[in-house]
Amino acid sequence: MDARSIEILEFPLVRARLAERTAFGPSRRLAEALLPASDPVLVARGLDETDEARALLEERPGAGVAGARDIGPAIERAVRSGRLDPQQFLDVWATLDATALLKPHLADARRPLLRELGRSLHPLPAITSTLARSFDPAGELLDTASPRLGGLRAAVRVAFDRLKRRLDTLVGSELAGSLQEPIVTLRNGRYVVPVRADAKSRVKGIVHDSSGSGQTLFIEPLVVVELGNAWREAQLAEREEVERILDELSALVGANAGPLRETLGALASFDLWSAKAQLAGEMGASRAETATRPEVILLSARHPGLTGRVVPIDVRLGDGFTALVVTGPNTGGKTVTLRTLGLLTLMHQAGLHVPAAPGSRLPVFRDVFADIGDEQSIAQSLSTFSGHMRSIIRIVDAAGPGTLVLLDELGAGTDPTEGSALAQALLDHFIKAGALVAATTHYAELKAYAHTTAGAMNASVEFDLETLSPTYHLTIGLPGGSQAFAIAERLGLPEALVADARSRLTESERAFEATLARIREVEGETAESKDRAREAELRAGEALRAAAEERRRGQQARADTERRAREEAERLVRGLRDELEAARRNLERGQLTVPAIDAVLARVEDQLARAPVPEPAATGSRSRRSRAARSAAGVAEAPAWRVGDQARSRSGGWTGRVAAIDTSKGRATLEAGAMRVSVELADLEPLATATSGAGGADGVAGTNVEALRLSRARSVPMSLDLRGARVDEALAALGSYLEDASLAGLARVSVIHGLGTGALRDAVRSDAATHPLVRTIRPGERGEGGDGVTVVELG
Repeated sequence: MDARSIEILEFPLVRARLAERTAFGPSRRLAEALLPASDPVLVARGLDETDEARALLEERPGAGVAGARDIGPAIERAVRSGRLDPQQFLDVWATLDATALLKPHLADARRPLLRELGRSLHPLPAITSTLARSFDPAGELLDTASPRLGGLRAAVRVAFDRLKRRLDTLVGSELAGSLQEPIVTLRNGRYVVPVRADAKSRVKGIVHDSSGSGQTLFIEPLVVVELGNAWREAQLAEREEVERILDELSALVGANAGPLRETLGALASFDLWSAKAQLAGEMGASRAETATRPEVILLSARHPGLTGRVVPIDVRLGDGFTALVVTGPNTGGKTVTLRTLGLLTLMHQAGLHVPAAPGSRLPVFRDVFADIGDEQSIAQSLSTFSGHMRSIIRIVDAAGPGTLVLLDELGAGTDPTEGSALAQALLDHFIKAGALVAATTHYAELKAYAHTTAGAMNASVEFDLETLSPTYHLTIGLPGGSQAFAIAERLGLPEALVADARSRLTESERAFEATLARIREVEGETAESKDRAREAELRAGEALRAAAEERRRGQQARADTERRAREEAERLVRGLRDELEAARRNLERGQLTVPAIDAVLARVEDQLARAPVPEPAATGSRSRRSRAARSAAGVAEAPAWRVGDQARSRSGGWTGRVAAIDTSKGRATLEAGAMRVSVELADLEPLATATSGAGGADGVAGTNVEALRLSRARSVPMSLDLRGARVDEALAALGSYLEDASLAGLARVSVIHGLGTGALRDAVRSDAATHPLVRTIRPGERGEGGDGVTVVELG
């Protein structure tokens, strides 16, 4: 991209704002080096980065690199076998802590770029734990940094305490009369006492220093030299261990240089993405769509450098025209329009969101060229016109397809006639070259040129003559006027002077202004028609969106209904499973009676009846019509059989209780006394119908016997528990139970007697084996209670 144009369009100011939002040095350097790209793939990647970071920070505002440090120099020093200082180790520690906090945010992200970036973060817990064990938050090496360090520091403290106590004794008593002052001080790393010069002979020791006057000598007494040496040796041993530890930790950092470099790069990248997201949020920016053809559509665009009340503008270029000629009064916003268009283009191609409304579109330009501002230079003897021409000549050579050209005050600074002619020639050249060009001018000839030339379009900035202030509103399709006479008159210039000025215009110039006025009128009507059509289109679109929303709500309501039905069905199934599990446990304990079975089955049937059974809309009405047709034809519908109902088989004549139903096969199991038969559901009729049709005493008697059996079956359990009873009591209860069970029609029962000594078991089995109602007996199997149970088959 053209470096000069990037400076002119003030992209470095946006870059500086971006750098201010970074958290540490590496990301700040990335922000300061950010440049617009001309590769669509790189542009899309940069915009995706901003999108994903912005979405993540909205979901998780705490995600960031707070605490990370620029550890690049420390890594490189460690790689070269250099020794790191404690502050550098603290920086590495803080950076790895920041990495450990950020990595889960990126690993859990549903966004591919952030997830990929998260894979480049390496918290290196081994290094973190080692540094935490070695340093305190102030950077002091802890005793736990190595097995020896604590002991060496303890030896230093012991040696110092011995030295200090001996010196205190000397100062307090033995040498008190020879000292200048009763103190102990330090000279050249050795502890000494201040001795008066005249008492030197009374203190045997090593002189390390003297006062300026020579009246005081600082002497290390010979009696403490050995103690001082011991203290010094302990200090040296401690220092050697500290240096060894620092070298070892530095080698650890150097050995992990690769992961640390990758982590630092990933932290810097994420911080840059976060800065881009923050800047977008502060500017109220949005992602511009990337146009696949040379077409610019900016909606409610705002220049990022403007503060206070900013009037947004709409800019279109490339849709039916490739040259936009902007005219209007001074300070009306013509130059701001060019700068906004150019700067937002550069921001888009740098992967930044632009301060414009959603729906804006920008292509990826191969290059952007701008000639804005005064290029006058006294040092180079350049006039304004010459300065502009030098820039334009450079642009003419490079402009072509895929380029954007922005020219301020085209053709100004020279004779108006020649300047306007030159401006028209330049616009023709850029149009033919295939570039998109936007230019500002005051020349009336260029307004006519834009009106009559294919590929060119007028635009104007509006001016409020009542307040004598610009509105900064850009109107595409209408040429603007300089409003010089009107402004002069409103500012108080005498009317005679204004009239005289108007009269000095030539007839052709007045006709030209009249033509421009008619053009503005016609194009204004056209613009109004377009606005009305656009409003109608918006209303139609709103109606379509409302219909789509209504359809979505309907679909959502249906989905919610289906979900609730599914949840209710799942709840009922869970209840059925619990019921069946409870019945199974009761059956294993021998506590399940026929009434209990009926109660379970009744609850199951009740829950199944409440289960939601969705009926397709297409077949529901057909089913209702079918049922209505059958009713109209007098065809009786089959009864809904339930377990426990009394029924009769038409073909076989069996009467009894419905014990089981298999709807898939259309069959039922009919329990008639001690016999069970399988019949078709269609062959069954309610017992009331069978008895009323049978008539006679036999039918009544049969019904009474069956009723008696049913009454017994509802009260006789499937098992008899005799545990704890005496033998005579147990045998009496057993006889009664077997009679009741036989009368109830039970085919098999269980007698629970337990193991014990075996006396009750033997008596029960002996008595049951000879009972006339018993066909066979056997010990219970493993799942039936084992030898503590006797299973009795009734005949």
